[in-house]
Amino acid sequence: MRTRAKDQLEVAQKAFDERDYSLALKAARRTVKTWPLSDYAPQAQYLVGRSYEARGQDEKAFKEYQTILDKYPKVENYQEILNRQYTIANRYLAGQWFKLWGYIPFFPSMDKTVDMLDKVIKNGPYSEVAPQAQMNIGAAREKQSDYPLAVKAYERAADVYHDQRTVAADALFKAGMAYNKQAKTAEYDQSVAGQAITTFSEFINLYPNDPR
Repeated sequence: MRTRAKDQLEVAQKAFDERDYSLALKAARRTVKTWPLSDYAPQAQYLVGRSYEARGQDEKAFKEYQTILDKYPKVENYQEILNRQYTIANRYLAGQWFKLWGYIPFFPSMDKTVDMLDKVIKNGPYSEVAPQAQMNIGAAREKQSDYPLAVKAYERAADVYHDQRTVAADALFKAGMAYNKQAKTAEYDQSVAGQAITTFSEFINLYPNDPR
């Protein structure tokens, strides 16, 4: 325990560098709690998130990163923190399990994954990771076999990021594929099959040189 924010942060940083994440977490938390308005609070809050992530507690890390972006929106490494949130969300998209009470592996959840990806987009709607985050929401919904929500996610990507040709083309094609998958489930639905045809036709008209 130190009597100045600067000194307390130095304890946290030194512990983190030495991979003593338990001490880093305690020292960083104390810095934020005792000196919340100091110039050292944002870096301390960042170290809280980094320490949780280093310990494999990704959900807690994501929340601590969110706290930084909410409380300190002008933090210098905003983009890096956003990228860390995006990376964590993608680990859950790939099947990583969420943990009960932050410790016990419990279950994978595409709903929670979508919530994370949605936060990433809201934190930086025109950031470098936002377009793919929106696409990944569609991928998460497809993993749930929720094709109508997948289509909505892909169509939103095509609409919002229409100026990014590669993203827009991929989004429109995947929307057509999602419609096609939906048409094949349960009883044949002619209207959904029609939407798939319409979407693919639009894709052909807009991107005639696309190999797909």
